[in-house]
Amino acid sequence: MRTAKILRETKETKISLSLDLDGSGVSNINTGIGFFDHMLEQLCYHSMINLELRVSGDLDIDFHHSVEDCGICLGKAFNKALGDKKGVNRYGFYMLPMDDALVRVALDFSGRTYFNWGVIFPNSRIGNFDTELVREFFQAFSSNAKMTLHIQKLDGFNSHHICEAVFKGFGRSIKSAVRKDETNKEIPSTKGIL
Repeated sequence: MRTAKILRETKETKISLSLDLDGSGVSNINTGIGFFDHMLEQLCYHSMINLELRVSGDLDIDFHHSVEDCGICLGKAFNKALGDKKGVNRYGFYMLPMDDALVRVALDFSGRTYFNWGVIFPNSRIGNFDTELVREFFQAFSSNAKMTLHIQKLDGFNSHHICEAVFKGFGRSIKSAVRKDETNKEIPSTKGIL
């Protein structure tokens, strides 16, 4: 079973997370941040992972701690659920169009952390959600999943469409990377370890 449970409690947030990499895209998410919940639901649906996530955070201050800590916990959960990574594809790539937006995502569950963010949002907010938090989420995710992650916006003028394309493209890339390669049951590296 490629699953993980993460509990994290700080002075700023309390998070409970349950992840199943071999799911069907079902999610039950409540971070207290409606737009962020919607983006995480898109990630789950397009990656075909199952996720239960409950967050109690200091939203009276702002959304930063909750969003970043979700990235930390989700990254840790992926790293744990993937284990030694035997038989997985390891790499994922997707170019996703959404109306005016075009986003490219490429990732590698290499065990080495590198994050490249090439997305500029035209607006600083989508509703009451700060667009700068999208970068914070993916930075925290990639660091804690021990992965290489590149995300670039190739086109787009609507911040909502751009953001949604990022999460959907990331989900599709995850789906490809964590899928089992039935032709190879080994660790996907000539080093023999990831």
